[in-house]
Amino acid sequence: MKRREFLLGSGATAGAMGLGGLGLAAGAPELVVQPASFALRGQMTSGMVSLSPNAPPPVLYGKQGVDMRLPVRNTLPEYTAMHWHGLRIPNGMDGVPYLTQVPIGSEEVFDYEFTPPDAGTYWYHPHCMTMDQMAHGLTGVMVIAEANDPGFDSEQVVNLRDFRLDDADQFLPAYTARGAARAGTFGNVQTANWLTEPHYEHAAGSLVRLRVVNTDTTRIYKVHLNRSEVRIIAWDGHPVEVEVPMPSADEPLLIGPGQRVDFAVKMPTDEGQTVDLLAKFPGQKHRAMARLRAVGASVARDLRELRPLPANLAAKPDLTKAEVHEFVFGWTPESGQPNNGFCGSLGYNFWSINRTPWPGDAAQGVGPLATLEQGKSYVLRLRNESPNLHPIHLHGLVFVPLKSNLRRLPPLLTDTMLLLKDEVVEIALVADNPGDWAFHCHVIEHQKTGLTGFIRVV
Repeated sequence: MKRREFLLGSGATAGAMGLGGLGLAAGAPELVVQPASFALRGQMTSGMVSLSPNAPPPVLYGKQGVDMRLPVRNTLPEYTAMHWHGLRIPNGMDGVPYLTQVPIGSEEVFDYEFTPPDAGTYWYHPHCMTMDQMAHGLTGVMVIAEANDPGFDSEQVVNLRDFRLDDADQFLPAYTARGAARAGTFGNVQTANWLTEPHYEHAAGSLVRLRVVNTDTTRIYKVHLNRSEVRIIAWDGHPVEVEVPMPSADEPLLIGPGQRVDFAVKMPTDEGQTVDLLAKFPGQKHRAMARLRAVGASVARDLRELRPLPANLAAKPDLTKAEVHEFVFGWTPESGQPNNGFCGSLGYNFWSINRTPWPGDAAQGVGPLATLEQGKSYVLRLRNESPNLHPIHLHGLVFVPLKSNLRRLPPLLTDTMLLLKDEVVEIALVADNPGDWAFHCHVIEHQKTGLTGFIRVV
């Protein structure tokens, strides 16, 4: 069977239009998916995957409302496809193989082209051979700048992720069956931008936009900052419109795989002092993932000088007319090996949505979990029937949490909802972007062993 015959959706294109990043506009250079090596812990680690032979995937920069073109060339022997996590873009540009496009074969190029409607912090990763390529490094940050500068002096991107290495600093298997059936298989080398406790210099007394992104395959990071002159200004790309309490050592902020948080930071006034992004790991004290170091004479800025981030123009759901759909996330009653075609299989089914495991990326005759009518409002009830946490990500759309049976949820516009053990959360959205949109857990081992599906907007 040919690759094209595996397609589930009708909106797929093979080598479609164009986009921009690194500073990405028309005529942008190719983004080359390629083997890489890097000293993650001391010795050089080979077998990595990046857009550079010896560096992490770059931060890709675009601007709200400005056309972007991202031609992705695959030089790996296996297939790939690139997903732009959190961006509300046309379905054919979403990068999900068999659902929205044909996988990108070796030495093939796919031109991704779209106009980002929303400013904020987003990221990109493969959606084919997802486990191997992500675990080996292919996760990068995308920044979409506001049309008008909010007034920061500088910004700092921190890409949080684990790697799983042996004593010779080479890769261990990316997953285990035991891990996939539970919370996931954790790495043993925690990094920020592929580095251990990197230091970044910013002007003393200046205002820094700190963009923190969890691109890990498994780990939920528990973070806080060691300074008081800090506030949360955006969550999962979108400006916060309510006051969000700052995390502390006692009550850290949970950032699940796929989630992002933007902080406005006032740098210390004395040279050499630092703002530390701290994380707590099981059985360990809090430790710095990255440090921002004040340098030079103080420029004496004040957080009150910042202009509020303009809200992204996402439609607000009408709860008086919203139809309810329920989704149950848990273990699967079925066994068997999923059919993943050219995009990899872990060889197990452990998880399910509505008690049916995803039969595989290349499976034929698979229908949507729900069909939504374009322009209408919906409430999705997300029920976690497992003891494990699940960051549930919906492609192509944004939603707002309404309520939980376990905690109070601020109404922050988002695309990824971290479900706690035995939690039931209701979210609301407007189905305003037509297409078949992947809907899955962002613990990749869960996604690849059944906890995935798609929602259709017609």
